[in-house]
Amino acid sequence: MNILLKYTFALIFLFFTGSMAIGQKMSRPEYIEKYKGLAVKQMQVSGIPASIILAQACLESGDGNSRLATEGRNHFGIKCHNWEGPKIYHDDDASGECFRKYGDAEESFKDHSDFLRFRDRYRFLFELNINDYKGWAHGLKKAGYATNPNYPQMLIKIIEEYNLSQYDNLALNIPPSPIEIEAPKEANPIVSSELYKFTLDRELLEKNGVAYIVGSKNDTYSSLARDYKLFTRELLRFNDLKNEQPIEEGTIIYVEKKKKKAEPLLEKHITDAGDTMYELSQRYAIQLKYLYKMNNMKSGSEPEAGQIIILR
Repeated sequence: MNILLKYTFALIFLFFTGSMAIGQKMSRPEYIEKYKGLAVKQMQVSGIPASIILAQACLESGDGNSRLATEGRNHFGIKCHNWEGPKIYHDDDASGECFRKYGDAEESFKDHSDFLRFRDRYRFLFELNINDYKGWAHGLKKAGYATNPNYPQMLIKIIEEYNLSQYDNLALNIPPSPIEIEAPKEANPIVSSELYKFTLDRELLEKNGVAYIVGSKNDTYSSLARDYKLFTRELLRFNDLKNEQPIEEGTIIYVEKKKKKAEPLLEKHITDAGDTMYELSQRYAIQLKYLYKMNNMKSGSEPEAGQIIILR
């Protein structure tokens, strides 16, 4: 009888201690230790500082304890925004808002990187020094990632209190993946081009292997065509135009035929409100008809905000 009682008490003890363990919240150091590897990996393939990734994950997921993180594996509080995958509904700024739901944490970390990489409003962040976590923290607030006015200070406090910048250094010491990085692209003069000799006083630039110039309000397509020994209709065709139109200061004007797809590593663009297919075709040096074709869109139609546009 005594043995039976001892065995019963032992089972009861194990049940309650196990239940307590299951319900126990994860601490911030435990969370960082668990997900630091994912942050380092994403820094290597996206160029986002691992310290920022970890700090955002800590803050947005409540160190992995929030309902969005535990039930939706959503560690960054990313809302649906034209999301076609699984969803989870949660009270945030309003009641019952739609949030993305993932299969695991790694999927959430990768989607967070893509969310920042492929949206124009975050593009300026990738021009910052890779070690400038303070610049990134303030930039995320400026770009509208969070509404809390103290968001930058909250991120910086987490980074400095837990020495998260060490993971930036760790990522920089490991060769990055050559497949997924989208480095900021700079337009460099292409003096070697045959077109350069026609207008020596104007800088000839290159994007996606296509030569272009930057127009001014004093230019016309006819005058530029003469400068570059082209027919006016030919220059208009290079820029997906049917007729002449006024040229605004800073307009990109291609003096060669654009490509059928974007350059390697530029796989997609996530639209902001007001983006047009023509603007994207000029931005990425892709012929407009092929941009429509790649995205199974009707010619003349325009994307919605948050829509993924395939570039290659």
